[in-house]
Amino acid sequence: MRPAAFPQRIPMTVAVADPAKRAPSPPESRRRILVADDDAAIRSMLVELLKDEGYATLEAKSGNEVLRLVPVEEPDLLLMDLRMPEQDGIQIMRRLKTQDISVNNIIMMTAFGTSSAAIEAMHLGAYDYITKPFDLDKVLFTIQRYFEQQRLSRELARSRTEGKALSERIVGNTPEMQQVYKLIGQVAGSDANVLIIGETGAGKEAVAEMVHQYSSYSKGELVKVNLTALPATLMESELFGHEKGSFTGADRQRIGRFEMAHKGTIFLDEIGDMALSLQAKLLRVLQEREFERVGSSQTVKVDVRVVAATNKDLKAEVDAGRFREDLYQRLAVITIHVPPLRERKEDIPLLVEHFLQKHRFSDASAPARISDESLTRLISHDWPGNVRELEHTIERAVVLSRGGVITNHHLLMDEDREVAILDLNQKLTAGTRLTDVLTEVESRYISRALLRSDGNRHAAAKALGIDIAVLEKKLSEHGLEGRGERGVDVSRTK
Repeated sequence: MRPAAFPQRIPMTVAVADPAKRAPSPPESRRRILVADDDAAIRSMLVELLKDEGYATLEAKSGNEVLRLVPVEEPDLLLMDLRMPEQDGIQIMRRLKTQDISVNNIIMMTAFGTSSAAIEAMHLGAYDYITKPFDLDKVLFTIQRYFEQQRLSRELARSRTEGKALSERIVGNTPEMQQVYKLIGQVAGSDANVLIIGETGAGKEAVAEMVHQYSSYSKGELVKVNLTALPATLMESELFGHEKGSFTGADRQRIGRFEMAHKGTIFLDEIGDMALSLQAKLLRVLQEREFERVGSSQTVKVDVRVVAATNKDLKAEVDAGRFREDLYQRLAVITIHVPPLRERKEDIPLLVEHFLQKHRFSDASAPARISDESLTRLISHDWPGNVRELEHTIERAVVLSRGGVITNHHLLMDEDREVAILDLNQKLTAGTRLTDVLTEVESRYISRALLRSDGNRHAAAKALGIDIAVLEKKLSEHGLEGRGERGVDVSRTK
């Protein structure tokens, strides 16, 4: 039975909410929790509370007892007071780390939540801390959230090893990628807005898909919006819909992407390119979950999870006046950084193996193989186009090798093409005209921009600093209307 009052030494608030509103109890009811507090009354109260919820418990009244019990009993979770005799919580965490024992399963209890000690506990790797006075539901919710995030992390790892199609899009075992997996597991179960940052081609969209897959909105649709592909004049209609007759060409009512994503997730890719005129309307949707279609005064309410991504430094955009600070704060409740490929080169062999499996020469073909020399060369490359560029390189090499052994001859990497273009001595010797060299460079530069934008013409034109009409004309001049470099279909997005 839950105590009605607590000891007077540390005042606490008992605020027992409706059990139906709590997070669900962990499915594994006999998880073991070590409760460490030198106050016997608080320790007893917590043990009784946890037993009522179906947990198995252990107790420790000092730091030395914690250090003795943890290596032997290996509790699933440690609920520990920051201030204890003999050794405090910080000293305990440091001692455990020297023994290669994880401290990520520690929830610290402290009456000094803003103190440097509490901050240091989080820095050392503690899962969370609870400030005193606290209420019972806060304790239970934090514990249940920990176990739920552990479950999600296990599912992410299992889905990757079982080869599920969606999970296979994220490949890597480096510490940088492990941090990404951990964050996905931590945030997916909440309804908080998520901002994914990273360079073009690093895998932001795949992370967004994983957040959606493991969220409570997964039964709904994942609606993707590439904001760089939308002209500013059409963006509002695309996002929020419009009524018939609201503008020239609006011959019927249109439902916007936010309505399509009701009870699901909307993924706003390249949010840094959203026009300032629309940012206020988006802010309202994030705050109120409502908007009006273009040409309508009727309010539409939606229940939607918002995940955004950008390759820009949004803080710098805020400072430059190109992005609203209040919108940035709303979007960046949780931020996941996807590292560029050059910062996790140890993952390249895994990625290469994955892409060889994915891009077979034919349905009946075995995966192509790659020579050690070629793999070494791939690892040494900087990959400015990140994972996307690596995938295109492997896909093309499989075709050129006809599914056999890939050698350096089949890779056709950037430096090969750049050397061919910029070997000016050879061109001068051959009597190549300057206009021909410039034409060749321009063609390659446009092809590179199309590759980096995954064939999106509006994004490529923006990167090149030219108008879309100028790009269309140059595509025609250079014969690039259909397919671009490395097989990128540059005609699919106009």
